[in-house]
Amino acid sequence: MTFKPAKWPRKLRSQEWYGGISNHTIYHRGWLKNQGYPSDLFDGRPIIGILNTWSDLTPCNGHLRELAKKVKAGIWEAGGFPVEVPVFSASENTFRPTAMMFRNLAALSIEEQIRAQPIDGAVLLVGCDKTTPSLLMAAASTDIPSIVVTGGPMLNGYFQGEAVGAGTHLWKFSDAVKTGKMTQEEFLDAEQDVTRSSGTCNTMGTASTMASMAEALGIALSGNAAIPAVDSRRRVMAQLSGRRIVRMVKDDLKPSDIITKEAFENAIRTNGAIGGSTNAVIHLLAIAGRIGIDLSLNDWDRCGRGVATIVNLAPSGKYLMEEFFYAGGLPVVLKQLGESGLLHKDALTVSGSTIWDEVKDVINWNDDVIRPLDNALTNEGGIAVLKGNLAPKGAVLKPCAASEHLMKHRGRAVVFEDIDDYKAKINDDSLDVDETCIMVLKNCGPKGYPGMAEVGNMGLPPKVLKKGVTDMVRISDARMSGTAYGTVILHTSPEAAIGGPLAIVRNGDIIEINVDARSIHLDIDDKELKERLSAWKAPTVQPSSGYEWLHHTHVEGADTGADLDFLKGCRGAAVGKNVH
Repeated sequence: MTFKPAKWPRKLRSQEWYGGISNHTIYHRGWLKNQGYPSDLFDGRPIIGILNTWSDLTPCNGHLRELAKKVKAGIWEAGGFPVEVPVFSASENTFRPTAMMFRNLAALSIEEQIRAQPIDGAVLLVGCDKTTPSLLMAAASTDIPSIVVTGGPMLNGYFQGEAVGAGTHLWKFSDAVKTGKMTQEEFLDAEQDVTRSSGTCNTMGTASTMASMAEALGIALSGNAAIPAVDSRRRVMAQLSGRRIVRMVKDDLKPSDIITKEAFENAIRTNGAIGGSTNAVIHLLAIAGRIGIDLSLNDWDRCGRGVATIVNLAPSGKYLMEEFFYAGGLPVVLKQLGESGLLHKDALTVSGSTIWDEVKDVINWNDDVIRPLDNALTNEGGIAVLKGNLAPKGAVLKPCAASEHLMKHRGRAVVFEDIDDYKAKINDDSLDVDETCIMVLKNCGPKGYPGMAEVGNMGLPPKVLKKGVTDMVRISDARMSGTAYGTVILHTSPEAAIGGPLAIVRNGDIIEINVDARSIHLDIDDKELKERLSAWKAPTVQPSSGYEWLHHTHVEGADTGADLDFLKGCRGAAVGKNVH
């Protein structure tokens, strides 16, 4: 069959592999044809990679292979050539020591898969916490037309007649067992009820937050974030996204056209309005670093101030993602932000329209789930960035998940040198701690854990829980799950493992926090602080794998996104040399 020249307005990247009659292009075409593809599919139409993070060991994404079929259908309908590409899938549920250590490895490997293969556009099929940022980081680095399709949240769980949310109720039930309010048998009974269908956590955890961030950034179609995983409308969204990516390739609409500084500011304000995860801070900083935009913790604090949390979802509120979707989902939130002057309305989205055009006519169907500003869940919902001699480069706190009476607090430090030290001491009734103390956890940052695990929301000592106390101030260089709650100060930078001031805090030291003033202070004088830091010795590190060594050697601090230093910046997707 005679090869036909490209019909598209410009030569596509994939034609470097499949266009023409050289021995190299015949080699590439011939091998792909063994899958039964006819010759006219190589006529210059766009080849769309469906980058699928499905895995049996990533339960949140366990249904993505079925969703990929609908994406394929949309691509075929629009005149594209879909190819499904399995990519690195970092599961929050199973990866040890923590999925966060592998976010950067996933982003690195997927970036190279995009760059090394004949893909003109990408559908980023994501769900579990780290899969969304890792694929967005890869897309930002290569800058080919890309669109996000998330797997969606699971259905509401129910236990003993009460709606229960994945993650959030795990922490609540665990504390209830410690205080004798729930038996171990009841806890085991609740296990299946909490996670009752395919999909991600049904609270406003990190997965739902990052789905919302993708929509607020404009890199997903409007309404994508909240549709439940098993709802037929999730499959419709997948098919429409498949259609749309073909047009994006034709228009050469790239991530760098969409993910601008204004888009990041929209996302930061959205995170405050939805009561989103603190993990969004690290992920958005990393994505910005990949695409080459100057985004900092100062931007998070500046844009978060004055943003009320209006979404009444766990862990901050009472509802779950199903109710959020039925109320109208993220478009309603974006509309309210726009009406309040807190949205860059002209920001472009993957639809080709502005974000305001997408949301200006939506309706709020339940104003207890998505509240009006005059009945907000919390008036200051944006991430608070605290700085001081204990965190010179910043630490973060989620106000809508914290206790009001602890937002200004002075207390005695109870120090745990690492997570093993915490586990060894926390249940001991002889531990010298009460509810006025401040729990301090060290060596759990990007280098220290390694990977920065979600252990910052340290469970309270049983002796305190038994008094009926449910919250204490906790400070660490770790992260916490987006499904968690409490007055928890996280991402303290520089981290303890590299000699940040957190490393030299001692039992009995007095720490003072003031969230309104954005301050965190270790109450010792500058001279003593310098003496302690001078006497500090770095821990011995013995990486257990090649990647752990690479990560430990090159990972940056939480204050800049905890990415690998050599991956910063948009490097594009230039076609490499043909070696065949």
